[in-house]
Amino acid sequence: MTTKPKIKDDLRDAILSHPDAILDDKDVMHALIAANEKAMGHNIIDLRGIAMDRLETRLDRLEDTHRSVIAAAYENVAGTQQIHRAILRLLEAADFDALLRDLSGDVAEILRIDAVRLVLETEGKARVGADVLSERPMGYIDRYLTQDRGGEARHITLRPVQPCADSPYGRPPRRIASEACLKLDLGPARRPGLLVLGSEDAQMFAAQQGTDLLVFFGGVVERLLRRFLT
Repeated sequence: MTTKPKIKDDLRDAILSHPDAILDDKDVMHALIAANEKAMGHNIIDLRGIAMDRLETRLDRLEDTHRSVIAAAYENVAGTQQIHRAILRLLEAADFDALLRDLSGDVAEILRIDAVRLVLETEGKARVGADVLSERPMGYIDRYLTQDRGGEARHITLRPVQPCADSPYGRPPRRIASEACLKLDLGPARRPGLLVLGSEDAQMFAAQQGTDLLVFFGGVVERLLRRFLT
């Protein structure tokens, strides 16, 4: 005695002619496994099904990790290209004034940042303004980098921007939420400099991010300043 199929003939023929389509469909396979477990009853444990569920969970985690690695690689390539473009633009500067214009103009646009400040320490009267160049009294750079907590100032500092009465930004028209601070070595006979890159995006610069590209960028700016400030 034969049992009549409960599915329509055309659907049954389609399944029999393309069984791989069923195996490749995750939702269909889940439904079939669930139906099989229901048919076995609650007193039977399908160890094979449990093992398959665990393997599938591990595979999903592996795929998520793979996508994260690929995304990070693309982001790193994009960041490298941005830094290279910014450096090539800076190398075109013929003098100090041109360098300042490029920093606040094309370079800021290439790096997608909202504010650039070059801080130089002076023994005379400090000049603070909304322009890219800001002159500050002696010791200002280390105090700003350590936020008056003492200790040694790092060469690269990535952090959220804290309210500060003596901010290098002066009074910007936009709120700066995060910043990259690059301490610059301008030579043995000069005080250090500071290049500050500010962003309205609070996630643009954070302590856990890599700094290799910014170290390279800061090194180029150092060498240009040594040439122009002699």
